Order: sequence, then structure tokens, then C-alpha cells
Amino acid sequence: MTGEDYRAIADELAAAITQGRLRPGDRLPPLRRFARRRRIADSTAARVYRELGRRGLTVGEVGRGTFVRTAPPATEPALAEPGGHRIDLELNFPVLPGHDALLARSLGQLLQQGDARAAALRPGTAAGTPAARQAAAAHLARAGWAPDAHRLLFAGSGREALAAAFAALVPPGERLGVEALTFPVVKGIAARLGIALVPLAMDERGVTPAALRAAAPLRAVYLQPALHNPLGITMPGTRRTELAAIMGELDLYAVEDAVYGFLRPDLPPLAALAPERTVLVDSLSKRLAPGLTLGFLVPPDRADTPDFAAALRSGAWTPSGFALEAAVRWLGDGTAAAVEAEKRADAAARQRLAAERLAGQRLRTDPHSYHCWWELPEPWRADTFVAAAARHGIAVTPSGAFAAGAGHVPNAVRLALSSPPLDVLADALDVLAGLARRAPEDAGAE
Repeated sequence: MTGEDYRAIADELAAAITQGRLRPGDRLPPLRRFARRRRIADSTAARVYRELGRRGLTVGEVGRGTFVRTAPPATEPALAEPGGHRIDLELNFPVLPGHDALLARSLGQLLQQGDARAAALRPGTAAGTPAARQAAAAHLARAGWAPDAHRLLFAGSGREALAAAFAALVPPGERLGVEALTFPVVKGIAARLGIALVPLAMDERGVTPAALRAAAPLRAVYLQPALHNPLGITMPGTRRTELAAIMGELDLYAVEDAVYGFLRPDLPPLAALAPERTVLVDSLSKRLAPGLTLGFLVPPDRADTPDFAAALRSGAWTPSGFALEAAVRWLGDGTAAAVEAEKRADAAARQRLAAERLAGQRLRTDPHSYHCWWELPEPWRADTFVAAAARHGIAVTPSGAFAAGAGHVPNAVRLALSSPPLDVLADALDVLAGLARRAPEDAGAE
């Protein structure tokens, strides 16, 4: 059989997967049985299976077989779009009942005021407006720390603020340190900017000081000290102090992702310990709503800081005038504070629910977080568990999506808890707990 012939068989199976005739978690026949059915050589059948694996459509389990994956991996390793699953535990979109009406009231007032309406229709700038800077600086303040309103910059989103920070700090071809398990979008941003990622070893408290020293030289390091994504853990003050000291020794900048920091307002950011070396990035996406967001970038407090405003402009990452004007109202009239307080209570309730429904499982998280990290029991593997969950209409994320480098990744999945209603979340967690207690071959993954 020619190479084109084995690819034709692979194309046929790929079509069956994409059209739903072969579903996530379905097990393909053993190799020799498949070869006999198709009247092809065993070596040709092996090439078909390798081709399906290369396309990301299947995953092999030693001693168990080959299974259909949930979906092909994206070319950009970022979890950017909601899936079509009935229950989404893959992406965190925390929008609580009633919040749409609460946010809409401020927008209605904006549209009724002529001056504000006219300002909203003008293009935004990286520096925003004096009113926006004052409102944002007051709202981002926590635990005795507050940004300098005069230095604060704006982006279209938190992701765009991250891209601008990386572009300003790390030239193409240079090295950016990241946690060994990191926010997947960072991998895509780095690839587009030509930045080399250097994974940094972690323990239960975050990046280790030894790993940061050993990775030198770096141009910058990207950290998530509060409610780390995906692990959900929060870096204690002692570890932050250690890392801040090492940053001083190495003359190293840190990009601090603080998008979940509003869930832990009791903790100061890393920027409070190393203001001259830390770029703090935040946004309204998790705080308020992902559909109308705004990114914040707080540059380091030093005279020779890179030109982050120029990076925002050159990347077309500046905000819209409408988002700036809407944010001024949400931040200034108490709307944002009310929404965030309700989300803090909601996240804590969902963590309690996860601890109850997944009792006995190995979970890593923070009781204030909107997600948790589940180290799966043997003999489950992450990809197979994801496929089995998908067959029950539940989307979860395998550990590989968060791995910053090649090589071993933990046998774990991340559960994003924020999107479903509480009763639906409870049912989904019960289903997942039931899957984990059974062997993969007995759990609908064959």
C-alpha cells in the first residue's frame, strides 16, 4: 500500500471523528484486528494509527489501546474558545445571575450623558484619561498597596497587556522564565513574539528560588503569585520576599499576572515588594465580565523603565474609548466592588462544593479560587479522563495544555468551577468522582 493509501484510511477515520460517528473516548480496534478488517498489513495499520495520533485525533495508552481524543489540540496552545459540551469546566467565565442587569444600569447612564457618550465614541489611548487612571488606581489597590495613577496604562484586555509587557521587556530570541505549569495563552503570545520560554520548577508554594537562580540569564519572568492558573495555589509572603530579593540580585523584571488577585484582597501583590522591578497586569475580564473588558498595566517604579505605552501602541493593543468610559462608571459608582464581593463569596462556595463532592481525591487549590488541580488516581491518564468526561457531556482540561516545556507533565486535570450553576456543577462533580472511582475500561472510555 502506498503512502497516499494509508493517508486515505486516516482521512476516513478523521472524518468519522469530526462528524461524530466516532466519539471522544471511543477505543479503536487493536492494531492487528484493524489490519484484518481492512485487509492491510500490520505495518500499514500502524502507520494509520500514527497518523491519527500525529493529527491530535487519538491518544495511545500502553497496554490499553488507542482512544479518540476530546478534540484536536489547537495550533495555539491557548484555551480561547468555549467548547460545545453541555457542562463547561474547562474555561472560567464567572458571570453570576443579576450581574448583567447591574452592569447594564451604568452603561445606560453612560449612553444618556452627552459628554460621556461622545468620549466613548473616540479612540482610547494607552494612557487613558485622568478619570480612568484615578478610578483604576483606587480600585486596584489592596492590602496597603496602590499603583501610581499617573503611571498606569490601559490595554484592550489583560492578554493584550501581557503581550505588551513581554514585547517591551524581552527582545525576539531572548528568554522569558515562566512557571513550569503556566497560563496557556502565554505560550501563544511568546511564540508570536519570537520569545523563548524557560520553564521554572515549582513546589507547593510556587516557583522555587533555586529554579529562578539556575535559569539565569533571563530578560524577565512571568509569575502568577495569587491563585495560580492552573494550580489554584497562592504564593506565601515568605516566597514572594525570597523571589523579590533574587530579582534584585539578578536585575530581573517580573511580569505579575494579577487577574485573580481580586479574590484575595487581603494579600499585597509582588509589586508591593519589588515596585522597581515588577510590571503588574490586571483586567476586568474575571472581575466583571469577559464580554466587555479592559486591561491594566502598572509599569515598574524606576526612571529607566521600558516604554510600555509604545509597546501597547505598536501592537494595536490600546483600549477602546467605550471600554474606558464604561470602566470609569463601574469602578466609580460601586458596581465593580459589589460584583467582586459576590464573586468572592461564590468562588468560596464552589470550592466547598468541590471539596465535598471530590472528597478523598488529591486536589490542589486555594479556598478562594475559581479553579482546582486534580491529580488523578491510577490507572487514569489525563487525556483518557478528559475523553471519558466528554462522553458524559463535561469538558475539563488536561495538564498538557499548561506545560511550558516538553517532557513529563503531571497526570492531572484542571477543573474550572465558575461557569455552571451550582446545582449543575454539583452533578458534574458527582459524575467525575464516579468516573475516578472506576477503571477506565469500565467508565465508558472504551
